[in-house]
Amino acid sequence: MLSNNVMFWPFFMVDVIQKIVCNAGMIETEKYEIEVTVSTTYLPDHSNIEENRYVFSYTIKISNTGTIATQLISRHWIVTNDDGSSQEVKGLGVVGEQPLLKPGDSFEYTSGTAIFSPVGSMKGSYQMAAEDGHHFNVPIPEFFLSVPRVLH
Repeated sequence: MLSNNVMFWPFFMVDVIQKIVCNAGMIETEKYEIEVTVSTTYLPDHSNIEENRYVFSYTIKISNTGTIATQLISRHWIVTNDDGSSQEVKGLGVVGEQPLLKPGDSFEYTSGTAIFSPVGSMKGSYQMAAEDGHHFNVPIPEFFLSVPRVLH
């Protein structure tokens, strides 16, 4: 028997965590190995659905799993809405810092982005410089931004 009492769940901040291991090249991959973990959260209090503004925070943990100290120099992001439109973001460091990661060290930061659809994605790369002078990119595969209970 069905009840006339229907409960609707409020919007919760839902974390989505993706672990991405990025090898920075074919040669000496153990030397230049960076692990990136991404967690995203929908922020309903900062979003405005009527104006198609959906705000998300993302927390990224960057870990040096290689064998040489490496500094994050810059970042490059492509933020995409579900209609395919996108914006590109480039800049020095992350959240005003250019962390130096010794082998085994990690750096974690939280930032945010707004998209114009309930579902979108981000992908990008970090540009790194190892203490031996080698420069390399750490590709960050696409991860999704999604309002809870929205089907893709």
